Amino acid sequence: MDLEVSPTLTIPATELGWRFSRSSGPGGQHVNTSDSRVQVSWNIAESDVLTDDQRMLLLDRLDRRLVGGVVTIAASEQRSQLRNREIALVKLAELVDAALAPDGPSRRATKPTRGSGRRHLAAKQQRSATKQNRRRPAAE
Repeated sequence: MDLEVSPTLTIPATELGWRFSRSSGPGGQHVNTSDSRVQVSWNIAESDVLTDDQRMLLLDRLDRRLVGGVVTIAASEQRSQLRNREIALVKLAELVDAALAPDGPSRRATKPTRGSGRRHLAAKQQRSATKQNRRRPAAE
C-alpha cells in the first residue's frame, strides 16, 4: 500500500522496508509468541519519487535521524501488528511532511519600549537597594 505524505508526494510501497520483532509491554503469553513491534524504513538517498531539492532538504533536516540516508520509524504501542503498521506509516508521513514544510516567517527584531526600559532600570535599582541594606553598617 502506497503512503500518501502530501497531495504532491506519495511513497510507493516498494520503497518501504519492514521489520518485525517481539514487542515489550503488556500482552500476557501472546506477547511472547507474536512479532507485533514494527519498524518501517525508507531510503531517502535512493528514492525515485523525490526531486533533488526535496532530497537535499530531507537529508539536511532529518540528518540526526538518518543512518546511511535511511530513516527508520518504530511502533509498538498496540498489541496488533496491523495496527502498529498503520501507526508507523502515519508517523513516517508526518515526519516527512514536517521536514518538507517551508520555514516559518523570520523573526523581526524589535526595540524595547520606553516603559519597559524604565521598569527594567527601576527593578535593578530595587535589587541594588535590597543588597545595600543587607550589608553591615559602616563603623564610624
